[in-house]
Amino acid sequence: MKALVKTSQAPGFEYIDVDMPTIGPKDVLIKVKTTSICGSDIHAFHSSPGIMHLMKLPVIMGHETCGEIVEVGEGVTNLKKGDLVSPEPHIFCGVCYYCQTGAALNCQNMGLFGISTDGAFAEYAKIPESACWKHPEGTSYELGAIHEPLGVAMHGVMAGEINGKSVAVFGCGPIGLFAIGASRVFGATKVFALEIAPKRLVMARQLFPDVTLINPKEQDPVKTIMEATDGLGVDVSIELSGSPEALKQTFKVLKREGRVSLVGILAGPVELEVHKDIILKEARVFGVFGRVVWQTWWQVRALLDTGKFDPLPVITHRFPLSDFKQAFELATSGEAGKILLFP
Repeated sequence: MKALVKTSQAPGFEYIDVDMPTIGPKDVLIKVKTTSICGSDIHAFHSSPGIMHLMKLPVIMGHETCGEIVEVGEGVTNLKKGDLVSPEPHIFCGVCYYCQTGAALNCQNMGLFGISTDGAFAEYAKIPESACWKHPEGTSYELGAIHEPLGVAMHGVMAGEINGKSVAVFGCGPIGLFAIGASRVFGATKVFALEIAPKRLVMARQLFPDVTLINPKEQDPVKTIMEATDGLGVDVSIELSGSPEALKQTFKVLKREGRVSLVGILAGPVELEVHKDIILKEARVFGVFGRVVWQTWWQVRALLDTGKFDPLPVITHRFPLSDFKQAFELATSGEAGKILLFP
């Protein structure tokens, strides 16, 4: 089959022929319908140190996917051929300390689907049954493919209370837009959204006309937010851009005893005014790495069931997998929302 493979430490991927996956007794084989490009895929494409240390090469990339089961292992009990599923990319062991104490997200023996184990930028993919999320009948392939990134945004939003809170979302890429949508559905009273890419600002305005948009290139985001909150700052500050400057501002605009969720992937270390912006504020700081298994997936389903936020307009481009170079150049430019690749 054809697949998109990271073969070396050098930038880029290779679109090559690889062997079909061979499933074990507790695995399923899916025929991939579509897979979306994640920010971590972009970092891997450019060989960013922030992601390369997690990878085991060579590896088939892609983890935000949706596919139909075409084969099940003899030990599979809850899934069948024809089921539409998406993987939880954190492949957990189920027996370590963290798995046994309700924190499978941080499994000590974790594999990362599409990063340290073969993923779904391919015609077929192998997934452990234990890591499969079964979609309700009638779910579209495209909606299925963005369930996982919706979960990343959801985890960032729901890491603490959101109902009745003011929120600042740094970065209006796809995850940022999902985070804005989730914040509004689950009760945020005031949302500020910060972005420098013109097309993403336009998309945010179209999706969320009542959100306060700030372009940090045109106005001081810290001053703007502090003035709009009577000098108090926001209750919740969510960093999704991966920008060092934005990360610093995430803390600057935070109210005392406020909560920060750090989601964006940074290329390297960042200096913070820890005493002034964290200790003296008694800030609650959460690192967000994926989703809470399986709580976040149920929260995503609840979000979709409300009918109050349709995430599909965040998908702006679709390419065949063979045109991956063009797709990743566009994804890197910041001129697109979610981009889907079809095998």
